[in-house]
Amino acid sequence: MASWLSEREQRLVSGAETASAATPIPTQVVSNGEYLPPPQTETQKRLERRIYELADIHGKRLGLGRRQFLRTGCGMAAAFVAMKEVFGVNVFQVDEAEAHEPELMLARAQALAGQFIFDDQTHFVRDDFDHKELLGLGEFAAQHWNPKLTEGGPLTLARYKFQSYVKEIFYDSDTNIALLSGAPFDDPTWWLLSNEQIARARDMINDFAGSRRMLAHTVITPKQPGWEEEVDKAIEVYKPNSWKSYTIGDPLAPSKYPWRLDDEKVMYPFYEKAVKAGITTICIHKGLLPPDYEKSFANVWQYATVDDIPKAAKDWPQMKFVVYHSALRPFLELPDQAWAEFEASGRIKWASDLADIPSKHGVTNVYGELGTSFANSAVTNPRFAAALVGTLVKGLGADHVVWGTDTLWYGSPQWQIEAMRRLEIPEDMQKKYGFAALGGANSATKQMIFGGNSVRIYGITLKSAANTPMPAYSKDRLAELKTQYQLADARPTNLRYGYVRTA
Repeated sequence: MASWLSEREQRLVSGAETASAATPIPTQVVSNGEYLPPPQTETQKRLERRIYELADIHGKRLGLGRRQFLRTGCGMAAAFVAMKEVFGVNVFQVDEAEAHEPELMLARAQALAGQFIFDDQTHFVRDDFDHKELLGLGEFAAQHWNPKLTEGGPLTLARYKFQSYVKEIFYDSDTNIALLSGAPFDDPTWWLLSNEQIARARDMINDFAGSRRMLAHTVITPKQPGWEEEVDKAIEVYKPNSWKSYTIGDPLAPSKYPWRLDDEKVMYPFYEKAVKAGITTICIHKGLLPPDYEKSFANVWQYATVDDIPKAAKDWPQMKFVVYHSALRPFLELPDQAWAEFEASGRIKWASDLADIPSKHGVTNVYGELGTSFANSAVTNPRFAAALVGTLVKGLGADHVVWGTDTLWYGSPQWQIEAMRRLEIPEDMQKKYGFAALGGANSATKQMIFGGNSVRIYGITLKSAANTPMPAYSKDRLAELKTQYQLADARPTNLRYGYVRTA
């Protein structure tokens, strides 16, 4: 593999850390490198301008410069006010007063301080990861488009590594527990983290914190040489909390090793081992292929659909199948087209197929995860974001949708948390498509999505024997350091760490 994106695609993007606006909410789609992001739309450009206008107006009133204001809770609220104005829909619930009255934002933060948030999909790269192609996009941009990208020194992989991961997730967001994930590649040197490193990171964070702050995957590579031995080693040594894999094989190029969840010869012996070991959750990447997937992933893309899930789920009720990205098909170059397709048919390509599985096949062990799919939908077409969540809740059930953000690629996950807290399906969509209301920021439905469902999946106990809340994660060493960080008036950077399409 020579690069995350093709040579042509590299000329179309640059690093989001420096090439995108440092607004509380992204104003264009950010890619983690697994797909080419669409260009910033005219609507998104208007949104960006309106966020800046509100920042100047309200920042002046509060005695803050634009950048300072946008890093505050009022700045986050202002971004949602701008979305409400520019997109013309009342999907994200926000009071305009929140953008200029710090007391309101403080009261909101205090009211939500006890909300439990479990991020089901997070990433960073190992210290010795040396594929500079991951940086090639930003370096190309600095050389050909924007020399200022390297004025502060050469671009490094540090932004994707452990220190940044801890800051963005545990200091700059309300996340309590994170599941550390990985990805397989046909070329093992491209692995972001080895299975051993994922397990060690989990153990190190939990030992440091004095509580259970992190869970770990073991990435499996069915059909690849030695994969069964790695499973045995994981059970014996790594003791993962769940399994992770890509049925498509290598996520960035057509693989020699695609496989199906319902392959009785390849996967059923694995399920038997997993059940015997008590590691009964498998997280599977589905969807999110490049826009030209039928050509670029010819003869392989079918493995990224959900048609292999029903039989596997029915044959192995002991296993829990968590479908990452909720199988959302590639988000189109023209995001509004995805909304138009839904408005015409009431269906979302591949995601609706996932949502149909329980009713069509009588299974209760299939879940949808929201990483990347919710983030990119929210910043391109809020009504489509509402449609996606509504479709999953209606089909899978509110108790089978799990929260994930695909952090670290998109910077701190706090803006995604706020977007979900404020999300409501408009009444006209509720009536037309039979969607239930999602409720307020801490409604029963959102409590299940944010953490309740994952707590159940992973068997995490949040209450003590006396049936009182177990607040270890809110009083552990990480919590103490976060309090000191906030007392020092530290602010989120609003930076993203993936790639955006350039003009």
